[in-house]
Amino acid sequence: MAADRIVIYDTTLRDGMQGQGISYTLEDKVQIALMMDGFGIDYIEGGFPLSNRKEAEFFQRMQKERLAHARVVAFGSTRKPGGKAASDPQIAALLHAETPSVLVVGKTWKAHVRHVLQTTEEENLRMISDSISTLRKAGREVFFDLEHFFDGYKDDPGYARRVLEAGAQAGAACCILCDTNGGTLPSEVERIMGELPRAAIGPIGVHFHNDTGNATANSLAAIGCGAAHVQGTINGWGERCGNANLCVVVPNICLKLGREAHACANLRHLTSLSRFVSEKANIIPDKREPYVGEAAFSHKAGQHADVITKAPHLMEHVDASLVGNERRVLLSELAGKSTIVKKLAKYADFDKSSEVVTRLLQQLKLLEEKGYEYEAAEASFDLVIRKALGIHTPLLELSNYHLENYKSGDTPTKTVGRIFVRVNGNSLMGAAVGAGPVDTLNGALRDALLPLHPFLKKLKLTDYRVRVLNPEKATAAKVRVFITTSDGERTWDTVGVDENIIEASWQALVDGMEYYFNNHIEDGGEK
Repeated sequence: MAADRIVIYDTTLRDGMQGQGISYTLEDKVQIALMMDGFGIDYIEGGFPLSNRKEAEFFQRMQKERLAHARVVAFGSTRKPGGKAASDPQIAALLHAETPSVLVVGKTWKAHVRHVLQTTEEENLRMISDSISTLRKAGREVFFDLEHFFDGYKDDPGYARRVLEAGAQAGAACCILCDTNGGTLPSEVERIMGELPRAAIGPIGVHFHNDTGNATANSLAAIGCGAAHVQGTINGWGERCGNANLCVVVPNICLKLGREAHACANLRHLTSLSRFVSEKANIIPDKREPYVGEAAFSHKAGQHADVITKAPHLMEHVDASLVGNERRVLLSELAGKSTIVKKLAKYADFDKSSEVVTRLLQQLKLLEEKGYEYEAAEASFDLVIRKALGIHTPLLELSNYHLENYKSGDTPTKTVGRIFVRVNGNSLMGAAVGAGPVDTLNGALRDALLPLHPFLKKLKLTDYRVRVLNPEKATAAKVRVFITTSDGERTWDTVGVDENIIEASWQALVDGMEYYFNNHIEDGGEK
């Protein structure tokens, strides 16, 4: 029987950190935990106290934080073979973390018991019972993670059931069926969970890895089979191919399955949580991620944009605002007048017959013929619109800039740059030394403008991408440059095109600053 209320258990700060290229500072981990608590995550797994000093310090720091809802969990494994839990360093570390809840990992697959633990099946059962009961006697809420449960069940269903029953009888609050290798399919999840003796094992949870791309599907299938506890990570990161993605699992629980979870009340913060965790990991968010990606509610074809204008629910499975995202009507050679009207709606009401709509559509197609692409650079097209409407305010007027590369011996190449601009009739000069010409140009421009525009201090370039448009021209090829800029809360993309990569970069760089200036300074925003 399916559970009505689902417990959400997050392991971003432990399993998520095992993903390739992912690392957090201690302060990052604390801030992420606080953000998750605000979102409504029920349990936050903080890591393995014995692994390093940072993990141990995290638990000490979290004791000083006042969480509104979430419980912090320390992660560890059962005692060693042949010993006693009361004197085992693994168990001691879990108790020393002083978290209200702990998670203990135990072996389910006999091959692991014999070849990894190098002990007997009976001793493994004693290790599980001893470890859980010792932690329970110390007043901890204990979750029991049955490592390799699904592989172990396929190998020997009887022994897997004995492991499950041992954990439940020792006092585990919930037994977690873990697909550690990530090779299980939804049909297997349904079959195996349907064969379990529910009366003897109590609440069931699940933890799926994504090696077959089925972690989210498996989690939802398990909920349908009665799982009341689901583990995963923000953005699905983790070991190898990652874990079940809570940014997909949670909204599916709330919006599709109609089940309750504490986080359902805060779904509107889901997109900001996803991007916050990405920023802390210094990873560019996946634009195509369901629910929270930039592309999740984006529409490109003119026909789609027309439908969106008339009846949005016919083109979107949920309202983007429910998960804190927003609808985007993309600009491309496929765009029609409906797309332009949608973009203009930010400033005024226009219809398809308006002269400005026709003019902007023609301008868009001409610019894209030259190599500009506004689908991925809507901030640049926003400036095109403002110019067409006569409400654009230039940030600066360029007089000239000079860039010079130099290298001495084995030292790294450096670029020296100077720039001369005019702002409100005033001549300004900036200078910088950087790793390359674009870095130097950015530094020199900021050096010139900061006295008049201190808002530039908060703007950071978070991505820089170059696309060669006609490679057959070799070194004389035209390039398209995309730059992503962020103020710490929002990001926007701009584009530049030219045969000279510096000029293309200059266009995208200035557009990024002018977009913020026009939309958040001149229009009555922050100063």
